Amino acid sequence: MIISIYIRPLVIEDALTSFAWRNDPQIWTYTMKKMTRYITAEIETAWLQGILGQPDQANFAICVKELDTYIGNIRLVDIKDNSAEIHLFIGNKLYWRKGVGYQAIMHILRHGFMELELENIWLRVHPTNIAALHVYEKAGFEITGHDNEFIIMNIAKPKFLAMEDLHKKS
Repeated sequence: MIISIYIRPLVIEDALTSFAWRNDPQIWTYTMKKMTRYITAEIETAWLQGILGQPDQANFAICVKELDTYIGNIRLVDIKDNSAEIHLFIGNKLYWRKGVGYQAIMHILRHGFMELELENIWLRVHPTNIAALHVYEKAGFEITGHDNEFIIMNIAKPKFLAMEDLHKKS
């Protein structure tokens, strides 16, 4: 069964769901940050209030179409000089390894390249996160370097547009 998703702008009310995800140590396994304290709904709400509306960010919720259910976040951060970094976070573990990450990546790439007119989008991924590495490579990202313990991957707009053309023709 293929799970279809859409992305929508994050809203403050999403904190009432996402705070629970932030307290699951398994979710933090591959992130650049480590869980150092219990995250309450109030802490998560304050975090969302702090990021929403930032001019150098585009913050979205990942939702399952059939159920209209919020399952994670995908963000473009540090938007400057026609470039941005992707952060992907699927908090609802029922949707891990179901193709949701790939769909979310493709949605955010379309938004970044077509709506924001970015020229380059990059990300950092932990080398032991093999599933994510495969997703990013499938989406057209290439390894361009390393940053401490993370692999840096990059995709330029021309490559994305060429991939989009191939998908439309097939």
